[in-house]
Amino acid sequence: MGFLDHLAQRHQRISIVGMEKNAGKTTVLNYLIEEAMDEGISLGVTSTGRDGESTDLVTGTEKPKVYLYAGTIVSVPVQLYDLADAGLEILRMTRYSTALGQLLLCRVAESGYVQIAGPVNTKDHKAMCSEMKELGAGLILIDGAIDRRSIAAPGTSDAIILATGAVISRSLKRVIEETLHVVHLYQLPRLSDGFVRDRIEEGTTEEKILLVKGQRIIALELQTGLASGKFLDEAIDDTTEAIFLPGALTPSVINDIHPAKFKQVNFILKDPTRIFVGATPWQQLRKRGFSVEVLENIEIAALAVNPFSPAGYSFDHKELLTAMRDAAGDIPVFDVKYDGR
Repeated sequence: MGFLDHLAQRHQRISIVGMEKNAGKTTVLNYLIEEAMDEGISLGVTSTGRDGESTDLVTGTEKPKVYLYAGTIVSVPVQLYDLADAGLEILRMTRYSTALGQLLLCRVAESGYVQIAGPVNTKDHKAMCSEMKELGAGLILIDGAIDRRSIAAPGTSDAIILATGAVISRSLKRVIEETLHVVHLYQLPRLSDGFVRDRIEEGTTEEKILLVKGQRIIALELQTGLASGKFLDEAIDDTTEAIFLPGALTPSVINDIHPAKFKQVNFILKDPTRIFVGATPWQQLRKRGFSVEVLENIEIAALAVNPFSPAGYSFDHKELLTAMRDAAGDIPVFDVKYDGR
């Protein structure tokens, strides 16, 4: 059983997420598409945003195009349909719209290059993936074409493959540290079932910050944690056990809360993509007793490493692969340009 076949046994939707722009996620996508063909996996391919163009629309640099094989189900907006090098059979005009027109669900009739796109919001993306399954896709690969945080959100896919490498830093040590930071965040513990979780999920608080005090939950007037650290610090008393933040957890929120309160209060977030704290300050917070739980965490199916940076420097591929495997524990690590896995 091959690597992708093994993933297909466990997941229906897998996102390829880049730690940074130019981390190599489209190269990983093409590798997985080719492996799916070799292993006979019926594939669906979509994106959050747009991908497959030969030139990056933001940076102007060259980027790998997306090559799809006959039989693949793919989402293509109306305005990109005629630009496909592949032969596409339109199966369905969907209700999902994009800046490039209504999305079409197509079957690749003749292999070739395709510019792909998909819905931006999580709800529509999930619904469209269900339609792709109905049309015969056994496994759906989602290219994260906007940013790693939006596409990594748990509602978008069952698991992610995280693309990382030299683009992060010239320092191999920092590449490992920053990658492990994201891995650790995505694997934060899930809030257990019970009164607190039920109350948060009821949705009757209009997305407000909640203070948990035993069997009492108090909704604050603030709807976001941004610039509200001092207010939160004043609101936390000896009976406060936890705080639910519906928005982002940022340094501006944390810095105004007295460090002595970190050991007393547990922070609860919707998911790890809401955390915007770097690796070093995060470690410092943890040493002070800072704790976080999430409603949903994120499964990392694998790490894909890229030893090359568009800035012109690179790592020895074996050194990067070995260092990341040693640090990642049980998470598979592979380099598609060399030995795959």
